[in-house]
Amino acid sequence: MTGESTDWRPASRYPDAAIEILDARFERYRIKASRIERLATGFRWCEGPVWFGDSRTFVWSDIPNNRMMRWDEETGAVGVFRKPSNYANGNTRDRQGRLVTCEHGGRRVTRTEYDGTITVIADGYRGSPLNSPNDVVVKSDGSIWFTDPSFGISGHYEGHLATPELPTNVYRVEPATREIVSVLEGLVNPNGLAFSPDEKVLYEVECAPNRTIHAYDVVDDGRGLRNRRILIEASPGTPDGFRVDMDGNLWCGWGMGSEALDGVRIFAPDGKPIGHIHLPERCANVCFGGEKRNRLLMAASQSVYSLYVNTQGAPYF
Repeated sequence: MTGESTDWRPASRYPDAAIEILDARFERYRIKASRIERLATGFRWCEGPVWFGDSRTFVWSDIPNNRMMRWDEETGAVGVFRKPSNYANGNTRDRQGRLVTCEHGGRRVTRTEYDGTITVIADGYRGSPLNSPNDVVVKSDGSIWFTDPSFGISGHYEGHLATPELPTNVYRVEPATREIVSVLEGLVNPNGLAFSPDEKVLYEVECAPNRTIHAYDVVDDGRGLRNRRILIEASPGTPDGFRVDMDGNLWCGWGMGSEALDGVRIFAPDGKPIGHIHLPERCANVCFGGEKRNRLLMAASQSVYSLYVNTQGAPYF
């Protein structure tokens, strides 16, 4: 695991030509004296990036290797955060700073307590085991929202082969009662999730028949959803996970189609593409980190990258 590899080099000139402006609205978010940095490489499939500001560390999942990795911002050191990880995929932090993780292997969502113990948040619904929780976000009221596609039980590469016993839904876990509520049904393998900065809109990736990003109004005191609409028709791109900045732009892991599509595609709140960060491999997920939440951290296939941008991530992890 190194900071560079022989098949890729960072830009030697500013501005970095790999940062493409698709709409004039993106110009303000590009820092001309900033370039894409490869933080580490040599993994199998990187997902679930999450930032720990209190320790200045970046943590992500290396799913097929059944481990979570960490990168230290101060020293640049890379090491194992947790192994085995139960084939962890998506990660976030709750408003108390505790790590919340989707596990393919355990078919569950867990929380890591301050002392390192693991609390199971959700592992079934109405008497049946979950499929393979994929991505997760925590709302400001403490409720935990997660997607439950079947990718992690479709084989032995990213989990354990099993037969799905539930449809692929989106769930919410009530913070006080731990009740698990199905909030979105009839979806084909939902994937990435994110709230708008004001939490009035939930965004969700559906993987079939074509990858699409839907938007929903958050209603019923933050517990329900309505007014489903297609915000982004992704084809020929392939969104996976994403995060939202303070202006409501969606920064989406992108690729799987051609080298020209690999990287991060940025969309304005109206769903129009405004920018693209080209990477030499498909990017699955992103998060914002750094001291000021202005460092975009990208989990991209076999490597992780970063880029300073002129915006900040919305104040959730």
